[in-house]
Amino acid sequence: MIEPHRHDCSPHAITLIVFDRLIKPVVRCHLRTGTGETNQHRNNVLTRRNEMLTINRRKIMLTAVAGASGTLLGGALPGAATAQPVASAPIGNVGHYRFQVGDITATVLSDGLIGGPPKVYAGDAPEVELREVLRRAFLPTDHMTLNLNTLLLEIGGRRVLLEAGAGSTMGPNGGRLFDNLRAIGLSAGDIDLVVISHTHPDHVGNLRTADGARAFPRATVMVPRADWAFFVENEPDLSYMPVPEEFRRRFAANIRESVRPVTQGIELYEAGAELLPGLTTIAAPGHTPGMATFLVHSGGDQLLLTADLAYHPVVNIDRPWRPGPDRDQDLTATTCRRIFDRAAADRMLVLGFHYPFPGLGRILRTDTGYAWVPAGWRF
Repeated sequence: MIEPHRHDCSPHAITLIVFDRLIKPVVRCHLRTGTGETNQHRNNVLTRRNEMLTINRRKIMLTAVAGASGTLLGGALPGAATAQPVASAPIGNVGHYRFQVGDITATVLSDGLIGGPPKVYAGDAPEVELREVLRRAFLPTDHMTLNLNTLLLEIGGRRVLLEAGAGSTMGPNGGRLFDNLRAIGLSAGDIDLVVISHTHPDHVGNLRTADGARAFPRATVMVPRADWAFFVENEPDLSYMPVPEEFRRRFAANIRESVRPVTQGIELYEAGAELLPGLTTIAAPGHTPGMATFLVHSGGDQLLLTADLAYHPVVNIDRPWRPGPDRDQDLTATTCRRIFDRAAADRMLVLGFHYPFPGLGRILRTDTGYAWVPAGWRF
């Protein structure tokens, strides 16, 4: 053993210490002789065996020093077998999260990220208080990041995608939905039905491929009737949005371009209708004229998708601040109370489209409003 106070040990020194202890018992073993041997005979035996021991000791030391040098100094003997380097894992984390709602298999599929100035998503928040709330939540005070959490359901023998995601319509960090589909062994051609909560670009952007084709070639696409009339069939008045005029023009153009490939054969629904057994829409007007939230239910399990009733739980649930992009903020506030109260009373699992991935949690009723409680990760 190396003494603790020694700091100048070389590989050679380490080897000598170890192998001296291994060799000494061998010497004692081979020097035993019978009682009838002469002194001369014992001396001759001792000489020959010491010579052999010296040779063997040198071989052992040379081998051990080389091995120790390779181990301690990172070297390798020529021709020696070496361990293969471990392949480094790809940088990044998964963008899919699977769970059950009764007999329905549900998978959150991230389409990436969008974002903007925090004031856009908390329009009536006092500036100083908003900065302090973000700081205390360990969030940047100059930019709010929003996730794009689409949901794939395997329901009644069909694959149903709730929300299409943004694609490239609202910045370079969207459009990851198709990679995440491939990661779970599927493609856009495996989707049977796409249901949209409202027709903002971050919910319809992936309906169109870069070359203008249908991104989901087999899927029926369903959109709220009131939103289709407001954003697609007519020129929408977006003056209520707290963004520059140029952004509003691109926003409206992106909606029309995104839905163009599915205009023929689009299915319009009234918010509040049951679309499939186990999938019901809940009218949630205010953010847009026809926005719907979704209730997924099977057996005694329920999952509520809140669409854009809140952008980020820190500023729109834990605080009652109103998002600027809401077309009718008073109506949105009434809608939020109705739906959030129901979610809290029934202790529903909730999925927020823009909440931190995977966006799952519950809404707790408090004395002053609501609180967001993220769900634990399930492996």
